[in-house]
Amino acid sequence: MVSWRANSALAFPVAVLGIAIFSSMDAVMKGLVIALGAYDTLLWRTLAGAILTGLIYLPRRRGWPSRATMRVHLIRGAVSAVMAVTFFWGLARVPMAQAIALAFIAPLLALFGAAFVLKEKIPRRAIVASLIAFAGVGVIMLGQAAAAPSPDRFRGTVAILVSAVCYAYNIVLMRQQALIAGPSEVAFFQSVIVGAILALAAPFLLHVPDTRHAPMILLAALLATVSLLLLAWAYARGEANYLAPTEYTGFIWAALWGWVVFHEAVAPYTLVGAAMIITGCLIAARRRGIENVEAAL
Repeated sequence: MVSWRANSALAFPVAVLGIAIFSSMDAVMKGLVIALGAYDTLLWRTLAGAILTGLIYLPRRRGWPSRATMRVHLIRGAVSAVMAVTFFWGLARVPMAQAIALAFIAPLLALFGAAFVLKEKIPRRAIVASLIAFAGVGVIMLGQAAAAPSPDRFRGTVAILVSAVCYAYNIVLMRQQALIAGPSEVAFFQSVIVGAILALAAPFLLHVPDTRHAPMILLAALLATVSLLLLAWAYARGEANYLAPTEYTGFIWAALWGWVVFHEAVAPYTLVGAAMIITGCLIAARRRGIENVEAAL
């Protein structure tokens, strides 16, 4: 029991770390998408990820997943393929901070999706935490509204919103998947299934990138793999409605990498919104801390 409680308490910071690594991967991917295009970048990164996760999972597996488990792997892989293509296509057309801010509708939708699909109870504090964080996103969007509009940025915005809807379902599936499979299995089948789906269009869209892009493709695959492992571990030990607000911390990293790598300015509205997002996450973390103390008593 002590070990379970310790793992449960660690789920939140581990999920935060997973999001930080995933957001860093977004910065690498944005540079690659600008250079290579969304399809080529995703396919080559996913194939590299399948090799990395295969080296971890295959030597240690004790058998193939059951039909029911494979069904969850396949559903999440299909959802993730659509989510990734639309997100990274949009990411190349809007600033990183704005892209992540738009994607923040996903955890709020996932909160209610978890109640519908996983039959999880939604605590009042979790709802308040997500609404505060979502209000922070609204503040950021007010600041973005002042920017000069363009058709390309509008298309990118629509693509990211489509991705966010997929990601909301993906968060629920992540919890469902983590309860029936280990982190290495989740990461392996995620890469293989997404890669297989993307490969269907290879005869029409695939190009072999210049070898100078290989290190960044491998780095993106490594960051994606580590993030998948960490998030699978966390979602196996914490409910989706508890961990969903950790997604909001990705904005901090998006703003940082957007500024450092792509020279994208961070507006005052963005800073205020980020503060509200962090507040929401702290409220969610405090909720869990109270539950752990009460359980120990």
